[in-house]
Amino acid sequence: MNTLLGLIIIAIGSFGQSSSYVPINKVKNWSWENFWLTQGIFAWLVFPFLGSLLAVTQGGSLIDLWSAGGALGSFFYGMLWGIGGLTFGLSMRYLGVALGQSISLGTCAAFGTLIPALFAGDDLFHGEGLMLLIGVCITLAGIATIGYAGGLRSKNMSEEDKKAAVKDFAFTKGLMVALLAGVMSACFALGLDAGNPIKEMAVTMGADSLYAGLPVVFLVTLGGFCTNAVYCIQQNIKNKTGKEYLALNGKQLFNNILFCALAGVLWYSQFFGLEIGKSFLTESPVLLAFSWSILMSLNVTFSNIWGIILKEWKGVSASTIWILIIGLLILISSIVVVALSQQ
Repeated sequence: MNTLLGLIIIAIGSFGQSSSYVPINKVKNWSWENFWLTQGIFAWLVFPFLGSLLAVTQGGSLIDLWSAGGALGSFFYGMLWGIGGLTFGLSMRYLGVALGQSISLGTCAAFGTLIPALFAGDDLFHGEGLMLLIGVCITLAGIATIGYAGGLRSKNMSEEDKKAAVKDFAFTKGLMVALLAGVMSACFALGLDAGNPIKEMAVTMGADSLYAGLPVVFLVTLGGFCTNAVYCIQQNIKNKTGKEYLALNGKQLFNNILFCALAGVLWYSQFFGLEIGKSFLTESPVLLAFSWSILMSLNVTFSNIWGIILKEWKGVSASTIWILIIGLLILISSIVVVALSQQ
């Protein structure tokens, strides 16, 4: 029951993340960099900070927790992850919610699962390490299938349909950006691992194990915010879009901030759910190590459901849709295979 509950909590957070880019359609009269920076304030600063306070016990502080060690490493990996987060947003700009998230998150799932295992010295060719490797390989097979469906979509859709679904659709450029986003986004998992001493200190100081990892999440997102803020402000200066922030009337400004805040809290829910869900998987070392891949796989699944709802796959053939569905089923099977191996 603990395992099932942990997976359900991770799935709920994943659904929130996959829904976080839907509010972008409600943001009006702002350039991409304006929306990205504003939602980032909520997604990477406000809500992670509030979440981290859940791990602070009476008489303690975040500084006390961060002094346990690993804070600088988490922040540094967060800055690298920020590059992935930045290009992640661009991948959806060029490929749409469904395909952009699929390729980026699939790559992120593989690197974010295997690199920490390699750093820890795990043997990926025997025992639990082999099971972890098999799960990641199944995940990559699912992503490759979804990517193939995306390639067919690009060929089959007319230019008019492409632009109707995704305004700046560009498959080749989007593919390269999405792959880069996936590799760099995996640094988030490394940042979480680097902050393990902080998590242990939180438990020692009396924090509930459900929330002990949230101060580490805040450090990683803080690093990511710094990277993204520098780029967005540079784009504001280059494109002269900074004036757009205050060019709106009060109602429009409130509307944009509201939907940016909604996008931010939905995005943050994935890591809030991940940290809480992991606390229920401690009896299953492989599932615990595979939790990052589980989150990314579910993100891909839910994002493609949103892609269908938003008509990003409109106009493609039935065979392409079936290939997409097969890819999603392969992704889900990776979770099932690893979970069953622990029974």
